[in-house]
Amino acid sequence: MEPELVAEFEKKFPDGPPIKVRLHRPLGHFSLTVLFGPSGSGKTTALRCLAGLDRPQHGYIRFGDEIWFDASRGILVQPQRRQIGYLSQEYALFPHLTVARNIAYGIRRIGDAERRKRIAELSDLLGLAGLEGRYPDQLSGGQQQRVALARALVCRPRLLLLDEPLCALDQPTREQLRRDLRRWLTKLAVPAVMVTHDRVEALGLGDHVIVMDHGCVRQCGPPQDVFSAPIDPAVARIVGVDNIEGGKVIRKVNGLATIQIGSSELLALSAACVGSQVCVCIRAEDVMLERGAVAPQSSARNHLVGRIRSLDREGPMVRVGIECGFLLKALVTHQAYEDMGLCDGMEVTALVKAPAIRLIARD
Repeated sequence: MEPELVAEFEKKFPDGPPIKVRLHRPLGHFSLTVLFGPSGSGKTTALRCLAGLDRPQHGYIRFGDEIWFDASRGILVQPQRRQIGYLSQEYALFPHLTVARNIAYGIRRIGDAERRKRIAELSDLLGLAGLEGRYPDQLSGGQQQRVALARALVCRPRLLLLDEPLCALDQPTREQLRRDLRRWLTKLAVPAVMVTHDRVEALGLGDHVIVMDHGCVRQCGPPQDVFSAPIDPAVARIVGVDNIEGGKVIRKVNGLATIQIGSSELLALSAACVGSQVCVCIRAEDVMLERGAVAPQSSARNHLVGRIRSLDREGPMVRVGIECGFLLKALVTHQAYEDMGLCDGMEVTALVKAPAIRLIARD
């Protein structure tokens, strides 16, 4: 039977909701578990409890056959005895130590030859070769992040815990290190748990995602499944669904449901019964736009004619709000925005394919 990290615990605070965590993850092979959610949802607290830096009031944490924490039996294994690597948001490099000595700080009780070997191996893997003699203030943000990661890995941990490891970096550096981080951890085969509120990081790095909100686990599973099929409106908002509207199933034909939303009707794939109240979830990137009132000619089942009510630039993208019986948001490239000459008040047709619409039952 494959060993597992099993954690079921509750951490209470004088103010704010308690943090309740349930986590079951395999340890026999590399896997990266993502704790995902908005700020204040309890992600970092959950990570600190796994590390032994915070003590829950109830529950237990088991690593394979080892009991790391058991409230009922008064067991609490200290962080240094858990053989973990921990990377905080701040990196916490020592400014008076060189790169090599910062990395070596993670290992104390081994010989000089083995110490030098490990530092050299990680320096080569993480792209730090040639920087060993520099000090932290002589490094870029990405280089500092790699030094902190090397220090967390040099002790050869059985579990790596990462608290938003890329959040302090500029966008180009973050994108590069996101790709590198997955490759490094896969090669080292160290099971990991990572905290992030970044959707791209969760999808790009994770094998398993745990969505947290207000201290509770709301949904878990493979990232693509969770992000494409949220179980309730709260999770839909957390995973970045831009359009969440209440509607009612008014017809069903051959597995296609007709949903009434305001003065508009949408077709969606659904097993919901006629008369059911539902939440209609549509990602902005799944909405295509065409100028004017366009007759149905494409494979899109839904053609919604409306007028632009808002245009908001977001880097290389433009978020467009369209009034089409309800306020529908679309996300287009800046090039598409210019090519179509989009402007406030313009008539457009929004095209949405039926399989892109997710329906969630409402109580």
